[in-house]
Amino acid sequence: MKTRIRTEAAALWQIAWPILIGQLATVGMSVADVAMTGHLSSQDLAAVALGASLWSIVLVTVMGVMIAINAIVAHEVGASAFDKIPHIMRQAMWMALGVGLLACLILNLSTVVFDYLQLETRVQQKATQFVHVISIGMPAFAMYRALYSYTTSLNQTIPVMLIALMGLGFNIAVNWLFIWGHWGFPALGSTGCALATGIGMWLMLAVMLWWTHHAPVYRSSFPFTHREGPKWSEIRSMLKIGLPIGVTYFAEVSAFCAVGLLVARFGVVAISANQIALNFSSLIFMVPMSLGIAITTRVGQSLGEGNPHKARFISWLGVGMSQVFAVFSASFMSLFRNEVAAAYTSDPAVQEVTAGLLLLAAIFQLSDAAQVTLSCALRGYKVTRIPMFIHLMAFYGFALPIGCILGLAPQWWPWRPEQAMAAAGFWIGLVLGLTVAAVLLCTFLQRVSTRRLAGFHS
Repeated sequence: MKTRIRTEAAALWQIAWPILIGQLATVGMSVADVAMTGHLSSQDLAAVALGASLWSIVLVTVMGVMIAINAIVAHEVGASAFDKIPHIMRQAMWMALGVGLLACLILNLSTVVFDYLQLETRVQQKATQFVHVISIGMPAFAMYRALYSYTTSLNQTIPVMLIALMGLGFNIAVNWLFIWGHWGFPALGSTGCALATGIGMWLMLAVMLWWTHHAPVYRSSFPFTHREGPKWSEIRSMLKIGLPIGVTYFAEVSAFCAVGLLVARFGVVAISANQIALNFSSLIFMVPMSLGIAITTRVGQSLGEGNPHKARFISWLGVGMSQVFAVFSASFMSLFRNEVAAAYTSDPAVQEVTAGLLLLAAIFQLSDAAQVTLSCALRGYKVTRIPMFIHLMAFYGFALPIGCILGLAPQWWPWRPEQAMAAAGFWIGLVLGLTVAAVLLCTFLQRVSTRRLAGFHS
C-alpha cells in the first residue's frame, strides 16, 4: 500500500508542479499590471484595479467552462482511444471561440457597473477603456485554455508552464514599453497594460498551437489535420459539463469580490487589509488548485481505462495530499501572519487588521483545499451539476449572509453582534461557507465513487 501511495502521489505531483508554476505566472500578470501602474499615477492604478476585477471574474468563469475538455479528453486517453481526440478537440475549439466571443461581449457590457460606483470621471474613463482594450484577448484565452486542457490530459504540463512564463515575461516587457512610452512607443498608461495583456493572450495561443503541431507526443491525437464545422449537439454535451464548472468558479470569485465591495464602507484600513489577506490567500490556493487539475486528469484517465477502483484511490489520495499541504500552509499563516502583513505594508493599523484576517485564512486552509480537490475529483467523474449547487449554497446561502450579519450587524436582524465586526465578520462567513462546501462535497464524492464501483461489479 505504501508503494502504491508513493507511486500515485508522485504521478499526481509530476502533473501538478508545472501547472502550479504556470498558474503563478498567470496571476503574476495582474500583479505586474498593478505594480507597474502604481509607479505612474493613482488614477491609472485605480483604473487597473477596477478593470482587472471585472476581467478576473469573467476570465475565471471562462477557465471553468473550458476545464470540461480536460475530463472529456482524459477519459479517451485512459481508454487509449486517441483516434477520437482530434474530433473532440476540433469541436472544443469551436466551443472555445463561441465562449470567448460571448465573454468578450459580456466584459464590454459589464463596464456599466462603473456608473454606480461614484468614481472620479477620469478614473471611470480609464477603467472603462482598460476593459474595452483587454477584452480583445478573451477569445484567444478561451481557445488557449481548450488547448491547455488537451495537453494537460496527455500529462504534458511542462509546455503550459513554459508558455505561461513566456507570457509573463512578454507582459512585463510590453507594459514597460506602453505604460511609459519607451523606445518611441506611445505612453498609454493603464491602457498600455490592457493592450499588453490582450496581445499576450494571442501570443500564448499562437505558441501553444505551434507547440502541439511540432511536438512528437501530439502526433497520435493532433486535431488540426483538416477543417471541420461546428456540431451543436457535441458542443452542447461539452457545455453540459463545463457550464456548471464555470458557474462554480464564478460563485467563488464573485463572493470574494463582493466581500471586498462590502468591506469598502469601513475605510481605507479595512480595504487594504482585506486586499492583502485575499492576495496572499490566493497565492497559497494555487497549490491545491493545481493539484486538483492533476486529480481531474488522473481520475478521468483511470475511468477511461475502466478502473473505478483506481479512480477512487486517486481521488481520496489527492484530497489527502491537499490536507497535508493545508496543515503546513495553515501553520505558516498562523505563525508568521505578522511578518506577512509587514511584508505587504508599513502601516501599523493595516498590519494589525491584516494579521487578524490571515489567522482566519489559516483556519479555512483545510476546508478550502478540501473543497477544490473534491470538486476536481468529481469533475474527473464528469459530475459537475450537484457540485455547482453545493458551491452556490455554500457561498450565497452561508458565507455571504453570515458575513453580512457579523460584518455589518444590521439593525433589522435579531441575532447580530453588538458591534459590526467589519472585515473579520465577512471572513468568518467565508470560513463557515467553505467548511459547508467541503463537508457536502466529501459526502457526495463518497456517494459517486461508491456508485461507480457498484456499477462496475454488477
